[in-house]
Amino acid sequence: MSGDGHGALMDRVYRRQRYFYNLTRRYYLIGRDRLIRGLDLGPTDSAVEIGCGTARNLIAIARRYPGARLFGLDASEAMLETAARAVDRAGLTTRITLRHGYAEHLTPALFGEQQPFDRAIFSYSLSMIPDWRSAMRAANAALSAEGRLHIVDFGDFAGLGRLGAAALKFWLRQFHVEPRAEILRVLEAPQQTEPLFDLWISPGRYAFLCSGGRNGLAGLG
Repeated sequence: MSGDGHGALMDRVYRRQRYFYNLTRRYYLIGRDRLIRGLDLGPTDSAVEIGCGTARNLIAIARRYPGARLFGLDASEAMLETAARAVDRAGLTTRITLRHGYAEHLTPALFGEQQPFDRAIFSYSLSMIPDWRSAMRAANAALSAEGRLHIVDFGDFAGLGRLGAAALKFWLRQFHVEPRAEILRVLEAPQQTEPLFDLWISPGRYAFLCSGGRNGLAGLG
């Protein structure tokens, strides 16, 4: 699917959902606040969220890490309209910059920045990005040498039983969500005896959270 086609699809998916997205997703997009607590942003650090949606995470990050400069990228213009209103209501327009665009095209220059980011975040967005490997390569390339990539997303559901996993995957497909079980396979590979990343997997393998530097997670792209 082309970038323009994916953007149009996301607009169709979220044109109405965006108004109640935060209320419903809080119950099953687990691990997002755990990710935010682990960002460890300094007062002059920068972070970009790829697939920022309603800016729920960016607003929470801004409140937890005063002074950090934050950026949000999303393929859905409809979602960004909602995000911009939320950022304005929160009084954070000077701290959070939003842009329309596609994950695989991410660069600091897209936001008018010359310096690379200190953190790049995928929060339940890799499972919705068709070319997720290119998206991860772009995120790694946009990081500083000491920067870190943070990912939270659906797991492989292996602990939910065959019927439970099948039912959940069917339900997610209605929202054009495709869990990336390949990522967990790489992260849990036997050769990772001294991993360069942190990994947390929820009960039932419903979700996972990982973070690491450019070297630690470069192989995922």
